[in-house]
Amino acid sequence: MTTTHSLADTIVWTALITPMHADGSIDFNTLTLLVREQEQAGNGILILGSTGEALALSIDEQQAVVRHVTALTLRVPLMVGVGGFNLSQQLQWLSFCNQHPIDAYLLGAPLYAKPGIQGQLHWYSALLDASKKPCMLYNVPGRAAVSIPPTVLAQLQQHPLCWALKEASGDIAQFEAYREAAPELAIFSGDDALMPYFAQAGAAGLVSVAANVWPQQTQHLVQQCLQGQSVNAFVTWRSAIDALFSAANPVPVKCLLHALERLNSPVLRPPLSHLELNDTQPLLNAHERIVAWAH
Repeated sequence: MTTTHSLADTIVWTALITPMHADGSIDFNTLTLLVREQEQAGNGILILGSTGEALALSIDEQQAVVRHVTALTLRVPLMVGVGGFNLSQQLQWLSFCNQHPIDAYLLGAPLYAKPGIQGQLHWYSALLDASKKPCMLYNVPGRAAVSIPPTVLAQLQQHPLCWALKEASGDIAQFEAYREAAPELAIFSGDDALMPYFAQAGAAGLVSVAANVWPQQTQHLVQQCLQGQSVNAFVTWRSAIDALFSAANPVPVKCLLHALERLNSPVLRPPLSHLELNDTQPLLNAHERIVAWAH
């Protein structure tokens, strides 16, 4: 399982947004700035996940994002999202990505189909076989409408490229069931708000939306959680995360970054719209609380 950067030392993966101009085209200059922010914080970078609006981009745009980010010669690991509902298309996507300096893949569940045990085993096994890089499986029943059964995870963990799991069901009991089924697998919280609690249950780190806005602060909080320190920001953190998910992700993140003048435009691809969030003041208040805590 060779990779350019150390995955074992990466405790925060930022599910990066895809910045856009007012006309909806990708803002590659701002994308570079956002990537460098995460690099400076020491965060791993996940591009083209659901936070990156991957499914709303054309295949040409997705490929352009991969080419652009991999050309930046990063000092932190890079993970690329793999997900949809057509297996042959995902295998073609992996074939393209394997030609670039990528460190890992995030393998999403097939959308809409709600496969059972055999269907999930076939889907994930086919992707793992084609990946050529370490893979993080993604349990997100809120989007896929189905969870990965622990029995499936127990079998998939035997694959040499099955490295980790992103657990985003929001259920501590589900996390513990995965921990028991696959004790050697690195399990990451996929929920910013629950990271303090998942850390106590043995999480390896966090795949974060909040780190888009607070890269250094998120890294610091996760370090404290994993070290078992008494974090005095749990209430502050939870309220800030609640604000950051007050509308469909990544609507609030883009609106806040635009309000902070770190994005040129808050535009998202349909069916998402920045117009869903008319008042950014609660987001700005949350930002002030996080910045004050970090100091």
